[in-house]
Amino acid sequence: MLTPVFITIRIFIKKMKKILSAGISILLFSFVIPTPTSHVIKPGSIYQFNVPALTGGSIDFSKFKGKMLLIVNTASKCGNTPQYDDLEKLYQEYKDKLVIVGFPANNFGGQEPGSNSQIAEFCKKNYGVTFPMAEKISVKGDDIAPIYKYMVDLAEAHGFDDPVKWNFTKFLFDKDGNFVTVIFNRDRLIPNNPDPKGKEDYEKLISYLK
Repeated sequence: MLTPVFITIRIFIKKMKKILSAGISILLFSFVIPTPTSHVIKPGSIYQFNVPALTGGSIDFSKFKGKMLLIVNTASKCGNTPQYDDLEKLYQEYKDKLVIVGFPANNFGGQEPGSNSQIAEFCKKNYGVTFPMAEKISVKGDDIAPIYKYMVDLAEAHGFDDPVKWNFTKFLFDKDGNFVTVIFNRDRLIPNNPDPKGKEDYEKLISYLK
């Protein structure tokens, strides 16, 4: 006949076995090996976006991996509109290393009132634009497009307060999709820019492309 002491020990051992078994199960589930996938795009990457293009189809940003990326909000009736010419020349010279994507927007001064087809015709006729152009969107306010919400949040996290202040603000990403800087609307990306800030921005961009 078992004494009370032995009975107590047996009960204790049974309880410990159950606790140990549960602990092992938890550990096994904690070390589940993830299934490998190809072309993984990390959350929050500029490469996650796919937007409608100005003349039909779409612009898949994941296809721009390996190149610098310059994203610009544009307008047809702005004092900065001649920058279309600056951007097109830059694109033609460095398009093997640089992609420029324009986003027409009517957020500032009603300076982009046209339809997508009117904007496309204007860009081709007046500036011969060949770099990718997206459909007209909003780049500020309650109806801001998701890609611009992402870029604005990213820029503000890097110290750029309210970065999109006017038409032709430029967001620069490196060839791995990392945010580099914001180039503000008045800073033209042209060689021999007489404006010190514009010259600095242009030279910084070119340094990435060489």
